[in-house]
Amino acid sequence: MTRLLDATSERESELAECLAIVQRIYNDDADSWYQEWMRAAEVMRGGACSLADAGLLEAARRKWLRAVNYYEVAASSIGSCPVRSQSVDAGIRTCALDYLSLGVRQGEVVTIAWRPDYPLEAYFLPASDRPEPAPMVVCICEPGRRKEKSLLMLAGHAAERGLSLLVVDLLGPGPTSRFEDIVGHRDLETAIGSVMDYVCGRDDVDDGRIAILADDWSSSFVARGIALDPRYAAAVCDAGLWDIHERVCLSRRLTPDERACLPSASECRVARQIMCPLLVALPDRGWLRADIATRLVAQMKREHLDVTLKIFPSDRGGVCDAQSNAAIFDWIAARLAGAPKLPS
Repeated sequence: MTRLLDATSERESELAECLAIVQRIYNDDADSWYQEWMRAAEVMRGGACSLADAGLLEAARRKWLRAVNYYEVAASSIGSCPVRSQSVDAGIRTCALDYLSLGVRQGEVVTIAWRPDYPLEAYFLPASDRPEPAPMVVCICEPGRRKEKSLLMLAGHAAERGLSLLVVDLLGPGPTSRFEDIVGHRDLETAIGSVMDYVCGRDDVDDGRIAILADDWSSSFVARGIALDPRYAAAVCDAGLWDIHERVCLSRRLTPDERACLPSASECRVARQIMCPLLVALPDRGWLRADIATRLVAQMKREHLDVTLKIFPSDRGGVCDAQSNAAIFDWIAARLAGAPKLPS
C-alpha cells in the first residue's frame, strides 16, 4: 500500500479510492486481497477505454497507469500461483495494448532478434504520423521487470518533445514470461546492441539521434551495454557507478598494497568505454549516497567531460515521478538536438 500511494499523482482522490478498496478486504479471507484489487484494476481499465473513446486521452493514460498499479498490488498476494500470475500479467499487458491502439498515435508491438529462440518484445510509438526519420528514446527495463508501466509513464514525455519511443524488456515475447530461460547469464547486456540493430533498420528513425534510458535511471546493465555499443547518442544510466561501488566494497577486504592496485572512478573500464553524453540520475536516498555519487562523477569528468549528475528528491511520490522524468527528457531532447542529423 505504501508503494502504491507513493506512486500516485492525484493524491486525495487516489487515496480515497485505495482506502475504499481496502475496506472491502477481509482479514479472514486469504483470497479477498487478490480479488478486490483485480476487480478494481478491471474497473479502472474499463474507465480508461471509455475516456479514450471520448477523446480524453491524457485522462485515459492516467487511468491505465493506475490500473497497472492495482494489478501489481493484486500480484503481491498470489505467491507461486501460476494461474493468478498469468491473469495479472495479461491484465497489465492489455492496458498497454489498449493504449497503443487507442492513443493519439497508433503504436505497435514489435519483435527484436536477440538470442536464438529468444527474441525480445517491445512497444513502439512513433513521434508523429509523418514518415520522415525522427529522433528516438529507447527505454530498456532492468532484467526481470515488465515494460508496460514504463510505456504509460514515458509516452507523454516523448511525444511532447517530438521523440519516438521504444520500450523493451527481457521477458520474451507474448504474455507469458520466459525470463527464467536466461536469468543468470553473464552477457545480458548484449541485448543493448540487438535493440540498436533493430532501431537502425527502421526507416522512420534517425539512427544518428538515438538515446537510451534505463527504466529506473541508474542501471549498470545499460551502462555495460552502451560500453560495448558506441552508436547511442546519449544515455541515462549509472555510467559505471555500480562497477566502481563493487570495487570500493572489495577494497575494504584488501591490504593497503592490494587496494592501491584498484582503478579509480576515472579508470573504470565501463566508464572509460562509454563515448556518448551521460546523465546519472539518482534519488537522494537510494542505493548510493549523494555525496559519494558526486565525488565519483567528478572523478569521471576528468576523462569524460559530458557527464551530468542530477540528484532528485525521493519524497515527492516515488523515485520516477512525472517532474523528474520531465527533467530527464529535457536533457535527452537537448542532447539529441545537438547530435548530427542524418541526410534526408
